Amino acid sequence: MSAIALYAKPSANFAEKLAASKALLISSAAQYSPITQASSLGVEDMVVTHLIADTGIASSIFVLDTRMLHDQTLALIGRLEERYNVKVDVYQPDPVVADQFVATNGKDAMYKSLELRKACCDFRKMVPLELALAGKKAWITGLRREQSNARAEVHAIEPGHHNGFDRAKINPLADWTNGDVWHFIASNNIPYNPLHDEFFPSIGCAPCTRAVTLGEDFRSGRWWWESENAKECGLHAAEEPAAFESLSKIKIKEVTA
Repeated sequence: MSAIALYAKPSANFAEKLAASKALLISSAAQYSPITQASSLGVEDMVVTHLIADTGIASSIFVLDTRMLHDQTLALIGRLEERYNVKVDVYQPDPVVADQFVATNGKDAMYKSLELRKACCDFRKMVPLELALAGKKAWITGLRREQSNARAEVHAIEPGHHNGFDRAKINPLADWTNGDVWHFIASNNIPYNPLHDEFFPSIGCAPCTRAVTLGEDFRSGRWWWESENAKECGLHAAEEPAAFESLSKIKIKEVTA
């Protein structure tokens, strides 16, 4: 059964949520220009991209290709570009750094310790993120309060501090439910990752993502071997841990999808 068939059940006040999300995007784009969307190519971010196109705001879109994403995830870049007639900016870690990390620590380094897993997230995500956000006054995400306990306090607009630069984070889906998201996907025939149909509600790097079972929360399939309070890569952590402090020390590479 598809994720749409399972989950597409909007809230009673979904129309009001949708209107508020569009209004937030329009006002944020006017206040924080230049602005960009950080897309993981997950279902929430596909909704956000559609809303950006629908509202007509001036926002770029970027993807962090960690070089460990599922093929199904990467295939969405071309579909997104074709559907919305946009160019997606793709950022990768320096391949030399990535190869050296694997050679030193092994392909399974992320399972060996929290420190190694965060170091992997550092050069694959955090360092490219800084390049993607350079010169931007705000970034748009698909964060929702319902996703996990760690995200229960997500606000529509949040101040942020990244590598010495203040930058707002815009979360237009903060109060959307999973049912709202999938209802919008179905109503607008938005492309999405087929792994969602295989019970992957949250999709990251292939070694760090698994399907979930009935009763597990949305992000239980991410870093499932770690404690609940460790399950963030640093992109959306309220306070970035020490593993993410040396962002300027590792080279990064910008590529074209």
